Amino acid sequence: SKGVGVYFVTQNPADIPDSVLAQLGNRIQHALRAYTPAEQRGLRAASESFRPNPAFDTAEAIQGLGVGEALVSVLDEKGAPSVVARTSIRPPDSRLGPATDAERAQVMATSSVKGLYDQVVDRESAEEVLAARRAQAERVEAQAAPAPAPAPRGRASAPAPAPRERAAPKPRASTRQTPMEALTKSVLRTAGSTITREILRGILGGMRRR
Repeated sequence: SKGVGVYFVTQNPADIPDSVLAQLGNRIQHALRAYTPAEQRGLRAASESFRPNPAFDTAEAIQGLGVGEALVSVLDEKGAPSVVARTSIRPPDSRLGPATDAERAQVMATSSVKGLYDQVVDRESAEEVLAARRAQAERVEAQAAPAPAPAPRGRASAPAPAPRERAAPKPRASTRQTPMEALTKSVLRTAGSTITREILRGILGGMRRR
């Protein structure tokens, strides 16, 4: 797509697959030295990948390039590769560090887009648009909702009866015996046993005499 560039940097064109090498647009080829048969084959492949220039032999030019020289081929206005040309490469001219205020002002003054982006424009964002729509929908829904029905008017309800008080439980009679009651019961129990034994003895004795 426009504005996106991919650069392949290698010392030997054979490092890049042919399927990728055939799709390259702009090409910059520095000097190659071919001493072995494999290097000579790579040199021929590199020279044949350029559009030939009748002014010189591409294979010989690649071997004769000096420092700062290169063979260059770029795409023309119609997208076709241009004829290979021998040219000198300008050394990089850069500086580490930020630009000064004077340099920045000079670049802005000579820029082709001067005045287009000088004023800050804070446009309405998508989030703000959605928030406004949501608030509007909530207001419409609140207005369309029916009002709550009033409570029916009727007789005043009778007061609830007061809770009945529980009667206090009656005190339970104590089952514990006093010492006198225990003594009386023991005497009566002993006397009753003696009388009963004497009566049974008299009855049984009379029956034996018969």
